Amino acid sequence: MIKTSPEARDIQSLEAVVVRFVGDSGDGMQLTGTQFTDTSAMFGNDVATFPNYPSEIRAPQGSLYGVSGYQVHIGSIEVSTPGDNVDLLVAMNPAGLKTNLYAVKPGHTIIADSDSFTKKNLEKAQYETNPLRDGSLENYRVIEVAMTSLTKEALKGVEGLDNKSITRSKNMFALGMVYWMYHRSPEHTIDFFRKKFRKQPHLIEANTKVLNAGYYYSETLELIPNSYSIAPAKMPSGTYRVIMGNTATAWGFLAAAEKSGRELFLGSYPITPASEILHELVKHKHFGVKTLQAEDEIAGISSAIGAAFAGDLAITTTSGPGLALKGEALGLALMLELPLVVVDVQRGGPSTGLPTKTEQSDLLQAMYGRNGDSPLIVIAASTPANCFHFAFEACRLALEHMTPVILMTDGYIANGSAPWKIESAASLPEIGNRILREAREDWQPYQRDPETLARSWVLPGTPGLEHRLGGLEKDNPTGNVSYVPGNHEEMTRIRSEKIRRVQHRIPDVVPEFASEGDLLVVGWGGTYGALHTAVKQMQQEGYGNIGLAHFNYINPLPGNTGEVLRAFKKILVCELNTGQFAKLLRINFSGLEPEQFNKVQGLPFGNDELMDKFKQLLS
Repeated sequence: MIKTSPEARDIQSLEAVVVRFVGDSGDGMQLTGTQFTDTSAMFGNDVATFPNYPSEIRAPQGSLYGVSGYQVHIGSIEVSTPGDNVDLLVAMNPAGLKTNLYAVKPGHTIIADSDSFTKKNLEKAQYETNPLRDGSLENYRVIEVAMTSLTKEALKGVEGLDNKSITRSKNMFALGMVYWMYHRSPEHTIDFFRKKFRKQPHLIEANTKVLNAGYYYSETLELIPNSYSIAPAKMPSGTYRVIMGNTATAWGFLAAAEKSGRELFLGSYPITPASEILHELVKHKHFGVKTLQAEDEIAGISSAIGAAFAGDLAITTTSGPGLALKGEALGLALMLELPLVVVDVQRGGPSTGLPTKTEQSDLLQAMYGRNGDSPLIVIAASTPANCFHFAFEACRLALEHMTPVILMTDGYIANGSAPWKIESAASLPEIGNRILREAREDWQPYQRDPETLARSWVLPGTPGLEHRLGGLEKDNPTGNVSYVPGNHEEMTRIRSEKIRRVQHRIPDVVPEFASEGDLLVVGWGGTYGALHTAVKQMQQEGYGNIGLAHFNYINPLPGNTGEVLRAFKKILVCELNTGQFAKLLRINFSGLEPEQFNKVQGLPFGNDELMDKFKQLLS
């Protein structure tokens, strides 16, 4: 354990720092991390976060698998990932220390609540001896703080608090210490207390006292040998807010409803980690949003199909297990050729799998997980902030092409947060729709636009345009039920060609860093931040022959995909699965044999492991 004296204290200027808060689920680590994130963003830092919490609703207290964590990367430079190695670990119990020590850089800081390192808690964390005493942490700067005791002392005389409430406030003591350490003002968090607990003034007083106690404890005793300054980041001018991916997704739908002139309907069954989209949209009934919490996944998508038939911008949200259950109804929406957006916030699988962890293993299900030949548009967001853009884009494609669209995100970007430059409705592109409002003598339900092959959208009750829809094969173009073999083959080919033609309405993929060379790193969806950061660092180290092609449009792929891929000697596809996008590339581009780098651990890619793989292929 590194010992320091008050005289050694210094203020250091840093470009970026990674802080991780860990403890039991009841220790408030998510709130602590969120407040540190928001305060740093208010200061002007670029930020990226990674919440990591247990799957069990009430995991046993003190257990290794019950640890909840929140990692924050703040910087005066571009921050694209929550970071690999941790500069500061705040461990509220032995289990948090045990499961997260691997991430702390040697020589860097650990703040530990010494009150929690009891014999019982050490046994739960499978420690034979106390790591604060046995010398096993000698390569780190360890600051032991009796947070529980100091919290109780700070709250003496505050009325209306039971012992449980007092103990639970210790996370604010830790946050106060971290605020002092990184020159953050506690004032933003105190304002948060005033708003959150405006009807419970004793909780405002309690949390404020503990936050200030942690802050001044560090300052007065000079307990922390170094404090650090991280300057504001240089970002394009505008108004920003920190936004989570799920919130950005919900807001993208709100914007699309505004620009398309359609009312928004969400029919969904709650499922981790997609439920927050439903929670967010429920708040916006004043914008005409209609939400239905259905009894199951099938009811959720079926209600959305009904809303689409009636003329709403229809959405349903889910994760991998729910996408499987929605498969038959999704085929119905495809047969009806109605606009519908299905959000799949991917998590670890199969089955219940790792419901609070991230993965990218639903790709082939999104592509092929329905009976019959049933191609759909599939797109993927790649950052918490651009979940807004791709939710908006999913709606545009569904409405303009009269087909269901699957929007894929994942637990990593859905629960993560980043600065987002607030968009104005006026700056967003218009979204057209194919609603036919007046009767035409020659109209048929499956008449098509000759360019896109999209059919018209006729709302129920439109005079002279009455028609029926159903799941049996349609005659082209009358829409009547047809069992004619040749008609079925013709309609199957038309539906497939309609999706292929969407390629003309999406942008090309633009490689970053290099447009040709020795190695092209390929990714899709939520791996963008990690891949971008790793390739950028490779460039800074002198590897100018490496590029990055990241895909947001999966089906159809951008029209120039083959040209981009063949401009490099080697291709490395990096995915949080066992190689699903690599399979799609092999299917679509004959003779292409990309290398693969796959990770299926419920965790995002780390910078070091990516760079090691890149250098191996370039050596």
